Amino acid sequence: MPNELDFPVVIDPKALGALKRLVARKDDPTAFLRIGVKGGGCSGFEYVIKADTATTAFDVAIEMEGLKIVSDTKSSKFLQGSVLEFTGNLMDNGIRISNPNAARSCGCGTSFTPKE
Repeated sequence: MPNELDFPVVIDPKALGALKRLVARKDDPTAFLRIGVKGGGCSGFEYVIKADTATTAFDVAIEMEGLKIVSDTKSSKFLQGSVLEFTGNLMDNGIRISNPNAARSCGCGTSFTPKE
């Protein structure tokens, strides 16, 4: 399992608390947090932050304060160096992603266009 320095995303402590609550709502002891990207949204790619229970051979994972966090290797290249922060803002569910690989982001911050 990689360490926090090898994982593509840095998670601030306040965000970690909010993300732990998200996973706890799944009410499944095997649940973990999945962070990734998928095609879609108004800018080309949209962020995925959800509780999940199934891993694949293409996943990388770390554990932070008892929370397993997983990202697939394809998403990792788009997320490398990103920071998840807790904003306390209801508009973006309290989590904001600062992604250095985004050429531009949509107004709500849920999707982005990657740099070439």
